[in-house]
Amino acid sequence: MAARPDPRHDLPLISPGTCTMKMSPIQHLALAASLGALALAGCGGGVEEGGTGVLRLSLTDAPACGLETAFVTVEKVRVHKSATASDTEGEWQEVVLPTPHRIDLLTLTNGTLQPLGQARLPAGIYTQMRLVLAPNTPANPLANAVTPIGGAETALTTPSGQQSGLKLNVHIEVAADRIADFAIDFEACKSFVRAGNSGKILLKPVLSVIPILSDAGQRIEGYLDLSLAAPGTTVSAQSAGVPIRATPPLADGRFSLYPVPAGTYELVITAAGRVNAVVTGVPVVMTAVTTLGTPTARIDTPTSAASHAVGGTITANASVVDTGGAVRALQSFTGGPSVEVGSANALANDGRYTLTLPAGAPVRLPYAAAATSFPWMADAPRVGLYKLEATATGFATPKSADITLTAPVTQDFVFP
Repeated sequence: MAARPDPRHDLPLISPGTCTMKMSPIQHLALAASLGALALAGCGGGVEEGGTGVLRLSLTDAPACGLETAFVTVEKVRVHKSATASDTEGEWQEVVLPTPHRIDLLTLTNGTLQPLGQARLPAGIYTQMRLVLAPNTPANPLANAVTPIGGAETALTTPSGQQSGLKLNVHIEVAADRIADFAIDFEACKSFVRAGNSGKILLKPVLSVIPILSDAGQRIEGYLDLSLAAPGTTVSAQSAGVPIRATPPLADGRFSLYPVPAGTYELVITAAGRVNAVVTGVPVVMTAVTTLGTPTARIDTPTSAASHAVGGTITANASVVDTGGAVRALQSFTGGPSVEVGSANALANDGRYTLTLPAGAPVRLPYAAAATSFPWMADAPRVGLYKLEATATGFATPKSADITLTAPVTQDFVFP
């Protein structure tokens, strides 16, 4: 699969203008992993103040859970050199869309980027970003809305601080007379929280920023067996157990992860009724696409004889309401690595979470360039062994629990 043409190159410059979502420790890990390659090519290891450069931004997405559409309406993106600047302080710079753009996040998978715009702004290091969404109003009640599978389009209940923007702590280097190119990854699967049977869906955005340094590389592509081209299948590039980019496959089994910072990753494949599968040591470079499989030599993963539900309740400060709680499931291989194989948000009204995990032995194999077969090696000692890691708003330290999955498991988490 060849690299796709990039429409961002044709964007006009927008003059700069003149500010919170809290991130969990897990999200900070994801952001830190993404920031490992933020230095722009040719910057010489640092950015000096003085002169102007160009900040160019796009929007992309990871898989969504149980949704047919997920619309957000973007008005602008603001950046500031101070991580603590309030929304009313001076020296904010802005990338403003000519008109608010209603974007279906679920169309932004498999390396698809939605251009937001670009602006010339003073050179330097920007440490705060705010993604500003248009509000839902009587005139436009579905500016930000989702459609659950089999359900009706439902307006999102958005954070109280949305008027000043959804906040990200970043480290964006804009060099004089250079273009700093970044993608904002809006993780739809982790960003929408249901409020039980009330019908309400809350926007609890999980965002990260990924540098785009190359059109020729920063991409993992491959081919899955057609039996894996089904709802619920996810392919992710992970580092130290943190997904950096993730996508569902296309209907023909192809997948593309882009942009991915240069480095070495675990490629993790999860699917309903299949064991968790990992390709270790997958390289990502700036100058070429990393490809796994071919149209006639596709990746398939073994079935799992059984899968079981894992669920429970997250309580924060003696309350189960609006905990901002989330749980992710990690599976470790003998001798490593440890990878994320599932996640779920707690319901806003009662703190309940649930996810389904395979009970079969996970499999792995080392990456081999131009491989035409994929001889998985089962890790029998790790059958049904998982670690659950929970977070809640306002608590910096996650809580964890080890489980053995031979039947449905109930695991509650209480903060503090």
